[in-house]
Amino acid sequence: MIAMQYSFTLPADYDMSIIDRRIRDKGPMLDGFPGLGFKAYLSARKGEFGSRENLYAPFYLWQQPERASDFLTGPGFGGLTQSFGWPAVKTWIVWHAETTPAVAEAKFATGETIAIEPYSSLAEIRDEEIKRVQRQARSADIVASVSAFEPTSWTAVRFSLHRSAPLIAAAGQIYRVGHVSLP
Repeated sequence: MIAMQYSFTLPADYDMSIIDRRIRDKGPMLDGFPGLGFKAYLSARKGEFGSRENLYAPFYLWQQPERASDFLTGPGFGGLTQSFGWPAVKTWIVWHAETTPAVAEAKFATGETIAIEPYSSLAEIRDEEIKRVQRQARSADIVASVSAFEPTSWTAVRFSLHRSAPLIAAAGQIYRVGHVSLP
Protein backbone atom coordinates (compact mmCIF):
# COMPACT_ATOMS: atom_id res chain seq x y z
CA MET A 1 0.00 0.00 0.00
CA ILE A 2 1.05 3.56 -0.60
CA ALA A 3 -0.39 6.89 0.45
CA MET A 4 -0.24 9.88 -1.87
CA GLN A 5 -1.09 13.58 -1.65
CA TYR A 6 -0.57 16.67 -3.71
CA SER A 7 -1.60 20.14 -2.68
CA PHE A 8 -2.39 23.38 -4.44
CA THR A 9 -2.06 26.60 -2.48
CA LEU A 10 -4.63 29.06 -3.79
CA PRO A 11 -4.65 32.86 -3.45
CA ALA A 12 -6.01 34.26 -0.19
CA ASP A 13 -8.96 35.83 -2.03
CA TYR A 14 -9.69 32.74 -4.15
CA ASP A 15 -13.37 31.84 -4.43
CA MET A 16 -13.30 28.44 -2.72
CA SER A 17 -16.80 27.68 -4.00
CA ILE A 18 -14.99 26.90 -7.29
CA ILE A 19 -13.16 24.07 -5.49
CA ASP A 20 -16.37 22.91 -3.81
CA ARG A 21 -18.09 22.77 -7.22
CA ARG A 22 -15.12 20.93 -8.79
CA ILE A 23 -15.20 18.33 -6.02
CA ARG A 24 -18.98 17.91 -6.35
CA ASP A 25 -18.80 17.57 -10.15
CA LYS A 26 -15.61 15.56 -10.58
CA GLY A 27 -15.36 13.64 -7.30
CA PRO A 28 -17.59 10.73 -8.31
CA MET A 29 -15.47 10.17 -11.45
CA LEU A 30 -12.93 8.21 -9.37
CA ASP A 31 -15.54 6.06 -7.62
CA GLY A 32 -14.74 2.44 -8.40
CA PHE A 33 -11.18 3.14 -9.61
CA PRO A 34 -9.27 -0.18 -9.52
CA GLY A 35 -6.73 -0.57 -6.72
CA LEU A 36 -7.94 2.49 -4.82
CA GLY A 37 -8.36 2.19 -1.06
CA PHE A 38 -9.94 5.66 -0.94
CA LYS A 39 -9.51 9.16 -2.27
CA ALA A 40 -10.51 11.98 0.05
CA TYR A 41 -11.18 15.24 -1.80
CA LEU A 42 -9.87 17.83 0.66
CA SER A 43 -10.00 21.59 0.90
CA ALA A 44 -9.05 24.14 3.52
CA ARG A 45 -10.01 27.79 3.81
CA LYS A 46 -7.63 30.42 5.10
CA GLY A 47 -8.54 31.29 8.69
CA GLU A 48 -10.84 28.30 9.19
CA PHE A 49 -9.71 25.68 11.73
CA GLY A 50 -6.35 27.44 11.97
CA SER A 51 -5.51 27.11 8.28
CA ARG A 52 -3.01 29.68 7.04
CA GLU A 53 -3.88 29.11 3.38
CA ASN A 54 -6.61 28.20 0.94
CA LEU A 55 -5.82 24.67 -0.20
CA TYR A 56 -7.02 21.96 -2.51
CA ALA A 57 -5.19 18.82 -1.35
CA PRO A 58 -6.61 15.36 -2.18
CA PHE A 59 -5.28 12.39 -0.22
CA TYR A 60 -5.17 8.84 -1.62
CA LEU A 61 -4.70 5.42 -0.13
CA TRP A 62 -3.72 2.95 -2.86
CA GLN A 63 -4.03 -0.80 -2.32
CA GLN A 64 -1.86 -1.37 -5.40
CA PRO A 65 0.97 1.07 -6.27
CA GLU A 66 0.64 0.37 -10.00
CA ARG A 67 -2.91 1.76 -9.87
CA ALA A 68 -1.48 5.06 -8.57
CA SER A 69 0.66 5.07 -11.71
CA ASP A 70 -2.44 4.43 -13.82
CA PHE A 71 -4.13 7.42 -12.20
CA LEU A 72 -1.15 9.76 -12.57
CA THR A 73 -0.73 8.88 -16.25
CA GLY A 74 -4.45 9.07 -16.97
CA PRO A 75 -6.73 11.82 -18.27
CA GLY A 76 -8.09 12.84 -14.85
CA PHE A 77 -4.71 13.88 -13.50
CA GLY A 78 -3.85 15.42 -16.87
CA GLY A 79 -6.94 17.61 -16.64
CA LEU A 80 -6.07 18.61 -13.09
CA THR A 81 -2.60 19.75 -14.13
CA GLN A 82 -4.10 21.79 -16.96
CA SER A 83 -6.36 23.57 -14.46
CA PHE A 84 -4.02 24.03 -11.50
CA GLY A 85 -0.44 23.35 -12.59
CA TRP A 86 2.13 20.61 -12.09
CA PRO A 87 2.17 19.55 -8.41
CA ALA A 88 4.77 17.73 -6.40
CA VAL A 89 3.13 14.42 -5.55
CA LYS A 90 4.15 13.22 -2.11
CA THR A 91 4.13 9.45 -1.65
CA TRP A 92 4.62 7.37 1.45
CA ILE A 93 5.01 3.66 2.14
CA VAL A 94 2.10 2.69 4.40
CA TRP A 95 2.94 1.27 7.79
CA HIS A 96 -0.68 0.70 8.72
CA ALA A 97 -4.15 1.78 7.60
CA GLU A 98 -7.55 1.20 9.15
CA THR A 99 -10.81 2.08 7.46
CA THR A 100 -14.35 1.46 8.62
CA PRO A 101 -17.41 0.76 6.49
CA ALA A 102 -18.48 4.34 7.31
CA VAL A 103 -15.47 5.93 5.54
CA ALA A 104 -17.77 7.70 3.04
CA GLU A 105 -19.34 9.59 5.97
CA ALA A 106 -16.14 11.60 6.56
CA LYS A 107 -16.67 15.36 6.74
CA PHE A 108 -13.23 16.41 8.00
CA ALA A 109 -9.65 15.20 7.79
CA THR A 110 -6.42 15.84 9.63
CA GLY A 111 -2.94 15.50 8.25
CA GLU A 112 0.37 15.87 9.99
CA THR A 113 3.86 15.32 8.61
CA ILE A 114 6.58 14.64 11.15
CA ALA A 115 10.34 14.35 10.79
CA ILE A 116 12.03 11.03 11.53
CA GLU A 117 15.26 11.70 13.37
CA PRO A 118 18.45 10.19 11.91
CA TYR A 119 19.41 6.81 13.34
CA SER A 120 15.99 6.32 14.90
CA SER A 121 14.71 2.81 15.33
CA LEU A 122 12.33 2.56 12.40
CA ALA A 123 10.93 -0.68 13.76
CA GLU A 124 10.03 1.00 17.05
CA ILE A 125 8.50 4.01 15.29
CA ARG A 126 6.51 1.71 13.00
CA ASP A 127 5.25 -0.36 15.92
CA GLU A 128 4.17 2.76 17.83
CA GLU A 129 2.44 4.14 14.74
CA ILE A 130 0.57 0.88 14.19
CA LYS A 131 -0.65 1.00 17.80
CA ARG A 132 -1.67 4.66 17.38
CA VAL A 133 -3.70 3.86 14.24
CA GLN A 134 -5.34 0.89 15.95
CA ARG A 135 -6.29 3.10 18.94
CA GLN A 136 -7.76 5.70 16.59
CA ALA A 137 -9.76 3.00 14.82
CA ARG A 138 -11.68 2.47 18.07
CA SER A 139 -12.90 6.09 18.06
CA ALA A 140 -16.51 6.53 16.99
CA ASP A 141 -15.55 9.75 15.18
CA ILE A 142 -12.61 8.47 13.11
CA VAL A 143 -13.60 6.47 10.03
CA ALA A 144 -10.10 6.00 8.56
CA SER A 145 -6.55 6.38 9.82
CA VAL A 146 -3.26 5.99 7.96
CA SER A 147 0.35 6.05 9.10
CA ALA A 148 3.09 5.97 6.49
CA PHE A 149 6.69 7.00 5.93
CA GLU A 150 8.91 8.36 3.18
CA PRO A 151 12.59 7.32 3.33
CA THR A 152 14.03 10.00 1.04
CA SER A 153 13.23 12.98 3.25
CA TRP A 154 12.68 10.77 6.33
CA THR A 155 9.21 11.93 7.17
CA ALA A 156 6.12 10.18 8.40
CA VAL A 157 2.54 11.17 7.71
CA ARG A 158 -0.42 10.72 10.03
CA PHE A 159 -3.74 11.09 8.28
CA SER A 160 -7.27 10.58 9.59
CA LEU A 161 -10.80 10.99 8.28
CA HIS A 162 -13.40 12.21 10.81
CA ARG A 163 -17.19 12.40 10.98
CA SER A 164 -17.08 15.72 12.84
CA ALA A 165 -14.68 18.64 13.17
CA PRO A 166 -11.58 17.67 15.17
CA LEU A 167 -9.99 19.90 17.77
CA ILE A 168 -7.61 22.47 16.37
CA ALA A 169 -4.08 21.23 16.97
CA ALA A 170 -0.85 23.21 16.90
CA ALA A 171 0.69 20.88 14.32
CA GLY A 172 -0.84 19.64 11.12
CA GLN A 173 -3.71 20.70 8.92
CA ILE A 174 -7.45 20.30 9.24
CA TYR A 175 -9.40 19.91 5.99
CA ARG A 176 -13.01 19.72 4.93
CA VAL A 177 -13.88 16.55 3.02
CA GLY A 178 -16.03 17.20 -0.05
CA HIS A 179 -16.23 13.62 -1.30
CA VAL A 180 -14.69 10.21 -0.65
CA SER A 181 -14.17 7.91 -3.63
CA LEU A 182 -14.06 4.20 -2.86
CA PRO A 183 -13.10 1.16 -4.94
